[in-house]
Amino acid sequence: MADSSKKMQIVFASAECAPFVKTGGLGDVAGSLPAALVRAGAEVIVMVPKYATIKDEYKAQMEHFSDFYVSLGWRNEYCGLEKLEHDGVTYMFIDNERYFARDYPYGFFDDGERFAFFSKAITESLQHLPAGFECDILHCNDWQTALAPVFLREFYQGLPLYDRVKTVFSIHNVAFQGQFSDTVMEDILGVAHIPAAASQLRCDACSINYMLGALRYADAITTVSPTYANEIQTPEFGEGLDGVLRERSYALQGILNGIDVAGFDPATDKRIAANYTVEDRSGKAVCKAKLQEELGLEVRDDRPLMVMVTRLTRQKGMDLVMYALDRILAGGVQVAVLGTGDRDYEDGLRYFQDKYPGTMAARIEFDPALSQRMYAAADMFLMPSKFEPCGLSQIIAMRYGTLPIVRETGGLKDTVQPYNEFTGEGTGFSFTNFNGDEMGDAVFRAARLFWDNRDAWNQLVTQAMSQDFSWTRSADKYLDLYFFMHPEIERPAAVVDEPEAVAEPVAAEAEPAAPLNEPAAADEPKAEEKPVEPEPAKAEPEVKAEVAPEPESVEKPAAKPAAKKTATRKTTAKKTKTTKAAASKTATASKATAAKTTTARKRTTAAAKKAAEAEAAPEVKAEVAEAKPAANAPAKTAAKKTTTTAKKATTAKKATAAKSTTKAEATVEAKPSAKTTTRKRTTTTAKKTTAKAAAPKAEAKAEDKPAVKPKPAPKAAEVKTAPKATAKVEPAKEAPVSPAASTEEKAPTKKTSVRKATAARKRR
Repeated sequence: MADSSKKMQIVFASAECAPFVKTGGLGDVAGSLPAALVRAGAEVIVMVPKYATIKDEYKAQMEHFSDFYVSLGWRNEYCGLEKLEHDGVTYMFIDNERYFARDYPYGFFDDGERFAFFSKAITESLQHLPAGFECDILHCNDWQTALAPVFLREFYQGLPLYDRVKTVFSIHNVAFQGQFSDTVMEDILGVAHIPAAASQLRCDACSINYMLGALRYADAITTVSPTYANEIQTPEFGEGLDGVLRERSYALQGILNGIDVAGFDPATDKRIAANYTVEDRSGKAVCKAKLQEELGLEVRDDRPLMVMVTRLTRQKGMDLVMYALDRILAGGVQVAVLGTGDRDYEDGLRYFQDKYPGTMAARIEFDPALSQRMYAAADMFLMPSKFEPCGLSQIIAMRYGTLPIVRETGGLKDTVQPYNEFTGEGTGFSFTNFNGDEMGDAVFRAARLFWDNRDAWNQLVTQAMSQDFSWTRSADKYLDLYFFMHPEIERPAAVVDEPEAVAEPVAAEAEPAAPLNEPAAADEPKAEEKPVEPEPAKAEPEVKAEVAPEPESVEKPAAKPAAKKTATRKTTAKKTKTTKAAASKTATASKATAAKTTTARKRTTAAAKKAAEAEAAPEVKAEVAEAKPAANAPAKTAAKKTTTTAKKATTAKKATAAKSTTKAEATVEAKPSAKTTTRKRTTTTAKKTTAKAAAPKAEAKAEDKPAVKPKPAPKAAEVKTAPKATAKVEPAKEAPVSPAASTEEKAPTKKTSVRKATAARKRR
């Protein structure tokens, strides 16, 4: 039973979190996703180390909430919790100056110990959270928090507070795993004496892997894009962890990152030269001119400006850039690069800046404000990564109307739709292989569109800026996962969505209701009772569609029993007058018809009440069955089927099932439901119909007789426009026409009988 009063309570642990500390995409995720979860109705506490680099303005807002000691191997380390409320999210900063009072978050000799402490402090802190907050989900990110699921299972499982905690581990970049000497297992982690933990952390004879521990201990694993989730299960991208990821593929899924659409909004961004919107992009031209001037490039709006904001590493595709940059610059494309990284790439960019003054600009530095101006000013954004878990730069570029040129890998493939010159679809340009020539070709595909077809270019920019990359969509998918792991907690969003979810199935069911009733068109005795107009209306379109083929005679004769059972005075009188004519026809009819008549008369004297109806329907079935095979098969075959049908008149349903493979059998099958319905409806008129037991039989034959006079085409028109009673009597008249015509062609013996009947009718 779902608990409607309980909110989903999540502890989100990350080594960095914007705006407090950020070195890459992880900081953006930790800064945006928790806020989106809060807006969706969850309660979230974000745990981050209290680094010395956090700005004093934030430190001044922190409130000392709690402190305790954390055991780490043979140590007992102090841990303080500093609480800060920011934009509706509660942050708990893990305070330990020995580990975190440093100039930079990472890159120290004791990182293994520092982040083992952070992971242990996270699990220990679950006992010291604000009153009423009982953690349901512990969401850990990257290797710095990877030991938390291990500690939770080995040291805390079984404690009442921890039994309900489910763990989620997110991989932001599988290349960074946290590998250290196995000596830390006893000295720092304290798990060397636990065989299961020691074996599952070990990655080789003398090393352990923090991320490997999380992959084996976490209840669920996520990564930052669907394509990357598939890629890391292969040796090419798995960085040695592909085996365990394949083993746990059932627990792995990719959820695409979003961006802070309020922080990255060209309409309100104060960091750019001029604001603009998707409808009015005149401000973007101003931004471009200002940036060209700032970077020492030629101020020209007729030259495409392509930028890169990146780490200068091989993973980011810098090998391809160095290979193709000469060709790109010589081709008339302006290029500006901002970033730091490997010395070889930094020197190479400086070389091209000197070689192509006014066309190439290299800024070997880290400057967030300049990066924002570059996103807003550029025409194209180059991101040719060797692998890219998700990537935020290409999303930010699209938000600012700068078309990305990317390699189809990871999140780049998931977020950028390549331009289709035939349909105009797309949000950027892409290439498949990690190849410098392919990258150069993609750049010039974009440049040529910029030069040759500015209307198509502008449409592409509009499509890119219109994409929804907000965190709301991603947060919903994370909540799907959280609530799947805690089905006892009722999801608030379900209350809003439920009416729509219920309404849709109801509408869907209402549609099938009509088709379900349509097969019962043979049951139209009930439809005859004028209150229910829709069913005959639905049956008639079918009749119209099948006027030319024989199905017309399948459905319409079904209405004939209904007309008989209604037993109007006029119809009865007509039946009486035509009894003699029917008798003359009976004399020349097939042996099967004669056998039917004899059997029917015997059964009429035995059971008065049911005989009239039971005989009326079988009579019609027998004659229709005779008519249909006659049209589709030789006369002998038709006669045999007619005889068989007559013999099985008392068990019409069984006969119908046995012959359902032919059109004639389909005709017979339409009758049982009519017969069954007829029996129910004639309860009050049984005695009256007993006296006229022979009349229905004669009627069927009498109706066959005048059917020769009208032509088939007029009948179709009558069926569509005539009242229901007429529509159901007329088809019976049509039925013999078809057999008669086909009998004349296929069975000469039948032709003589028909001619005699015609002659007798004329004499009358």
